[in-house]
Amino acid sequence: MKLLKVDFVEDALKKSMDYIKSEWNIVPDKVPLDKAYGRILFSDAVSAEDVPNFNRSTVDGYAVRSADTYGASESVPTLLELRTSVEMGKMAETSIKSGECAYVPTGGMMPEGADAMVMIEHTELFGEGEIAIYEPSAYRQGVTLRGEDVRAGDTVLKKGTRIRAREIGVLAAAGYSEAEVFPELRISIFSTGDEIIDPADKYEPGLVRDINGYGVGAMALELGMRIMRHRIIKDDEQLLTEALREASEDSDIVVMSGGSSQGAKDYSEKVIDSMGSPGVFTHGLAIKPGKPTILGAADGVWYIGLPGHPVSAMIVFDVIVAEAIRNLRAEKPQPYIYARMKTNIASSPGKQTYLLARLMEEEGEWTAEPVYGKSGLITSLSKADGYIVIDKNCEGIRKDEIVRVRQLG
Repeated sequence: MKLLKVDFVEDALKKSMDYIKSEWNIVPDKVPLDKAYGRILFSDAVSAEDVPNFNRSTVDGYAVRSADTYGASESVPTLLELRTSVEMGKMAETSIKSGECAYVPTGGMMPEGADAMVMIEHTELFGEGEIAIYEPSAYRQGVTLRGEDVRAGDTVLKKGTRIRAREIGVLAAAGYSEAEVFPELRISIFSTGDEIIDPADKYEPGLVRDINGYGVGAMALELGMRIMRHRIIKDDEQLLTEALREASEDSDIVVMSGGSSQGAKDYSEKVIDSMGSPGVFTHGLAIKPGKPTILGAADGVWYIGLPGHPVSAMIVFDVIVAEAIRNLRAEKPQPYIYARMKTNIASSPGKQTYLLARLMEEEGEWTAEPVYGKSGLITSLSKADGYIVIDKNCEGIRKDEIVRVRQLG
């Protein structure tokens, strides 16, 4: 039996990223703004104009010169001549001089000469064309100045930003009717093994439902990928070879789960090597769980052989595939929660340990406790809120030590 020559995660990621950056020609998609939700911004979004692009009122009331209102009160109001009224969406064509005011609705343009607003609640129509002001207004009170939110040329969103509702609003304000986003990467997913059946198939002793195909597929969808195919492949070298060749025609990434160890029917390494150069560049990761992982590439397609055990498969997909895609798109690092460990945890130096953990809030702080379970038991993932990475040079975690918990999607 050939021994695995393992890579540390950072080395495997570097090999993968070096290949992806040299071989993938990433061209942005242009999508209408109402179709951009959930996509990743391809380049910095720069505003072509000031926001707002005119001085505008933030209240319903009267535009004034603030100095005219000093000393105004309920007992001694200031009387100002009503010069004009500004319509919404129209230019304010009349300027305001001392002793004058203009009615301006919320969001309307401030007339030239006015530097403050008085809310309509603090005013009263007094005589023919006069307004009584019962409360003073400070300079720029109730006014948003041109460019106060965004100046023309400002970067409003950075490359790698995930576009959500608030980002849609920012892009709309900056004048974008469409957005340049990263294209949907295409992925094919194969679950291998004579024992694997679809959840819809009849279950019999000795058979195993396809957990990995559906679990990894959901993770791919969370990353904004397009699933080209999801199939179960029997332990047959020729069938697997044919499946990979078909997938390589329209996929950027091909993922196989199972068949990555060194058993008699573990064909993943051989089949990936048969796809072309460079073939397999990593067979084995210095992590627990997930050691029998395969990474390779050929003709612009990235091949990943995941372990068959569901927990291992989904953790490896997160720390290798998802991390590489986030790096490619310049996304912000995934957030961590800092928590106090509730128990001592031993670890084996020389490999990174990915420990599933449950989070709890106790007395105003987060605490974490391990979720134990063999890597073939998928329910351990559903019980966990995230995982803790124990460094390869660390012998474990002490009780009450503060750890970083990376949340699962």
